[in-house]
Amino acid sequence: MMAQIKVLIVDDSASARKALCELLGADPAIRVTATARDAFDAAEKMRDALPDVMLLDLELPRMNGLTFLAKIMAQHPLPVVVCSSHTDAGSHAAMRALEIGAREVVGKPRLTSPEARQEAQIRLSDAVRAAAKAGGLRGFGDRASARLKAEPTQLSPGPKLTADVILPPPRPGAPIPSGVGPLVVIGASTGGTEALATLLPRLAPTTPPVVIVQHMPEKFTAAFARRLDGLCSVSVSEAVDGDRPVPGSVLIAPGDRHLILRRQGAGYRVGILDGPYVARHRPSVDVLFRSAAIAAGPAALGILMTGMGDDGARGLAEMRAVGAQTIAQDKPTSVVWGMPGEAMRIGAAERAVPLPGLATEIARYEMRVGAA
Repeated sequence: MMAQIKVLIVDDSASARKALCELLGADPAIRVTATARDAFDAAEKMRDALPDVMLLDLELPRMNGLTFLAKIMAQHPLPVVVCSSHTDAGSHAAMRALEIGAREVVGKPRLTSPEARQEAQIRLSDAVRAAAKAGGLRGFGDRASARLKAEPTQLSPGPKLTADVILPPPRPGAPIPSGVGPLVVIGASTGGTEALATLLPRLAPTTPPVVIVQHMPEKFTAAFARRLDGLCSVSVSEAVDGDRPVPGSVLIAPGDRHLILRRQGAGYRVGILDGPYVARHRPSVDVLFRSAAIAAGPAALGILMTGMGDDGARGLAEMRAVGAQTIAQDKPTSVVWGMPGEAMRIGAAERAVPLPGLATEIARYEMRVGAA
């Protein structure tokens, strides 16, 4: 039996610690070995044994979570998953945590129904697993990463629905869209926040419209979009239902909602939908990519970037089947080569490209569609 990932939970709320223990305890691959009420308590627990992954609240007494995270990364780096409140202050702090070195961000669980509890368990479990694997690739958490090397794409137990629950698949023999404008769709997960912060500032203001699904909780995507907007010459914003993607703009799917694209004349409109997790995520890359295959056909470019699991691989295959150009981020530059690796494995991506080369690929695509 595969050894379990050892987790230390740091949260000042006893009830939160109990809930997090119960949620993570549902995954047989994870074991909570210790809990701590603040940074000093956590440091004491870590003297006895280092965890494979730390689940860290940012609102802590005596020393706030950001200060503690900075000390961890400076003195003894290890994979950290931030568990933050669904507030503007919480989302801004979470963005700063990612800059400091946190691997994943999850929202504080809202256990308001059996469905919400199940979704919280999926999100927490997958985040811990992804952080363990990503940490190993960065030189941290090597024990946990080694345990996951041979792990199949399927992550922790739980339902795994396809994009069929949101919109029907492209119909075989259906007319391929023509006369529509160019469109770039991107999917990313673990490591994607920093990968996108590398890619998007390299895009020219004339870049065709870009629509992105980055796996993040609600509230956090708005802060992420604002952060990127300050770095880029293109306009970056969180997508709103009815938005029209235009050249020089980047729309990011809001956390906890699916995003689909609908054709409107020669352009597109964004639809923001509720619904169940697809490929264990909401928003789901598979949903975005399927909608792009239907609305844009061969006019689109699909890019699947770093992330654990397989969300987006099937959708990218559907895009390629209708003639769209498809690319995966390569393994050496991916924090976790799960999603792009699966796309390469099933033939969904035409080729793998290093992160620094993705902006060049988008520029070449712009020239190709402009000359067509």
